[in-house]
Amino acid sequence: MEGKVLVVDVGTSGVRASVVGAAAQLHEVVYEEVLPSSPAQGFVEFDPARMKEAVLSVATAALARAGAVDAVGIANQRASTLLWDRFTSAPVGPGIGWQDLRTAGMCLMLRDQGVRLAPNQSATKLAVLLDMADPDRSRPDELCYGTVDSWVAWVLSGGALHVTDHTNAAVTGLVLDDASGYDLARCETLRVPPEVLPRIVSSSGVIGEASALPGAPPIASLVGDQQGSLVGQGCLGPGRAKATFGTGGMLDCTTGPNPPGAAARTAHGCFPIVAWSQGGRLSWGLEAVMLSAGSCVEWLRDDLGIISSASETAEVASSVPDSAGVFFVPALLGLGTPVWDFGARGTIVGLTRGATRAHLVRAVLEGVAQRGADLLEAAEADAGFAIERLAVDGGMSENPFFVQALADSCGRPVEVAPVTEATTLGAAFLAGTAVGLWPDLETAAGQTAPRAIVEPGRRPDRERWLDVRRRAERAVPELSSLEF
Repeated sequence: MEGKVLVVDVGTSGVRASVVGAAAQLHEVVYEEVLPSSPAQGFVEFDPARMKEAVLSVATAALARAGAVDAVGIANQRASTLLWDRFTSAPVGPGIGWQDLRTAGMCLMLRDQGVRLAPNQSATKLAVLLDMADPDRSRPDELCYGTVDSWVAWVLSGGALHVTDHTNAAVTGLVLDDASGYDLARCETLRVPPEVLPRIVSSSGVIGEASALPGAPPIASLVGDQQGSLVGQGCLGPGRAKATFGTGGMLDCTTGPNPPGAAARTAHGCFPIVAWSQGGRLSWGLEAVMLSAGSCVEWLRDDLGIISSASETAEVASSVPDSAGVFFVPALLGLGTPVWDFGARGTIVGLTRGATRAHLVRAVLEGVAQRGADLLEAAEADAGFAIERLAVDGGMSENPFFVQALADSCGRPVEVAPVTEATTLGAAFLAGTAVGLWPDLETAAGQTAPRAIVEPGRRPDRERWLDVRRRAERAVPELSSLEF
């Protein structure tokens, strides 16, 4: 009988369970929405108990439809932070989402002490949760901290596993630069007791049983969502990169067995990441970040009301031969790589009386594509090698106009992933290699092929767009001065 892997993938807005076969095909996909809440400006929270219910519900349903599996893989949004009771498994506060900005002031104060942390990392979120649940730090043996992967592993193992993997641990702000273990001096500064921290394990490897599921299959992979997508699209060596275009955009590339630098941002605005780990051996990479991508299309639909659905943007944009000199900078939440400017703002330049809805829609899609080129160029500069082609996934990869605009802006072929969420394939490959379903990641990734390869056409006026991007910078000077 063909081997199969169950993948539980927890995203920003829900939980998906997928069963992946040995030929990398999806047998079953079950999804439940688990939406975050925003109780105050800058706050992003989620309900760990509701997430637990959804994890068990979708995983059980997928197994009921697909039958027994050889292994379980877990993929997740990174840096979202939870705290729970070790003995009752009850959450002791809300889950704090990675987008939450409540600790920005704390990060700035820590910076003045020589400790560089960003509010999207887990470290200061954990400090806040500990201050709520254990202000005098008298019960460290009773509490467990984890990112979402840790919580899902705890839930599926019935409380037997308190773990995280290198891809998730390395972006929390709590580990050493080489990801070899926790930075105990930093933990002391934040008043984080070592007892609450999860054990760091490899991304690929059997760590225990999913005893909460029928048949108790082995849990054999943990991986952050972006690194899962990197593996799922076969970007396993230097010179290969993937970009995921969802609400925001992330471009990741593999650099090799050695860390590409300190944990802080590199010269061109990328971040070192652990791409994956197996048998305690780490593969490293770089990540470039775009803060606004698909959210710009949502803005056209939900706020401006000039489109009724994201899917119609391709047809609307294609209805005109060009943007008629209209340029758009997708900086609705500021700029990320290569210019980290939280005070930058979305900018439209070139409007005339003749500019139409179609010109604006086209300019928005082309602007996101130009930001994709920003990420690619920054990753090449920081990694020190050329990226010959770019693999893409995420919701915007379904838009043919955008994918062509991305290829044109980057001047490289763009390979569209066979599934929208390539993270699922990556988590499956990591789990499957751990139990012998595939002999190695290269063999596993060889089971897939791009759904389409889009060749670049005429390259747009990149210099003109970069000039417009510069105009978008420092629109809110007090936010532009924030440096994490």
